[in-house]
Amino acid sequence: MRLALALAARARGRTRPNPMVGAVVVRQGRVVGAGFHRRAGAPHAEVLALRRSGPRARGSTLYVTLEPCAHFGRTPPCVEAVVNSGVRRVVAAMTDPNPRNRGRGLKKLKARGLLTRVGILEKEARRLNEPFINWATLGRPWVTVKVGQSLDGKIATRSGASRWITSPAARRWSQALRSQADAILVGSRTVLLDDPELTIRGAGPSRQPIKVILDSRLSTPVTAKIFRSKTPVILAALATAPQRRAAVLERAGAQILRLPGRGGRPDLKALLKELAKREVTHLLIEGGGEVIASALKAGVVDRMIFVIAPTVIGGREAVTSVEGDGVERPSQALRFREIVVGRFGPDLVVTGYVQRHR
Repeated sequence: MRLALALAARARGRTRPNPMVGAVVVRQGRVVGAGFHRRAGAPHAEVLALRRSGPRARGSTLYVTLEPCAHFGRTPPCVEAVVNSGVRRVVAAMTDPNPRNRGRGLKKLKARGLLTRVGILEKEARRLNEPFINWATLGRPWVTVKVGQSLDGKIATRSGASRWITSPAARRWSQALRSQADAILVGSRTVLLDDPELTIRGAGPSRQPIKVILDSRLSTPVTAKIFRSKTPVILAALATAPQRRAAVLERAGAQILRLPGRGGRPDLKALLKELAKREVTHLLIEGGGEVIASALKAGVVDRMIFVIAPTVIGGREAVTSVEGDGVERPSQALRFREIVVGRFGPDLVVTGYVQRHR
């Protein structure tokens, strides 16, 4: 199963909206076939592993990181391929969280006489596919917030300058993080001040994440670098945003998404539902401080990553990583679980999952 999980992870960031899945066929203690799902529409991991096994699959055990599917989607159901291969036993790390298939695949395999087992390395399998599980069960993307800041929590100087606070090593790692996301979200102020491209350097067009700009009044300039590539650009605006301005931006290549307001800004929960309809399973929020504060207040953030440079910027007017009103008492502070601390060059990287309040 560990081999199957390692194979599945090789497609990280490429299978949207499908999960990452790996499969290994074992006969008499030897691996006779293996495969992983590479992208939506491509053969599933089980099918590839069984093809490579050929007749050696008969009487074997199939290890797969996710319950084989029993429904027609972009590809035929894997259950039939498993049964027809002659596999004797199927071991799945976890059941499929998708309501369309949850438990059906294993049930059909049992009905056809195969032995089944589920729950082997389930925690690892669920961690691998957190975005897909979120999308399939909650109807919204998994949300990661990434912040590059100084030791004193600043993401820009008092003049708004932010290039560069973190080291080249940390920025290279940030590119890898982007490659795991289906979409990147920033606020319009970040676009105005930094003019980012929001792309993955060195990646082909099929690997580039969707660009999402939280832009209440459609203030994004048509000359912004986000319009230079063919990657979709979504401007999330208030319903009252100027129609004439929308027409100008649409000619530049933007998709205008008008949303209900909350606190004078587009409602983030409504935005996430719309992104889920567009098969966005993992959203990466990169700033700025007001956008991050809004996302935390809305309760939509699942994980935060702080990249902390060994510098102090200071200044009352310098932008902090989380703006907004904040909390009144320390007991109200947002808390995290499963904290991991690492380093990239001179910078510290602190990752944690948001602790939900019961």
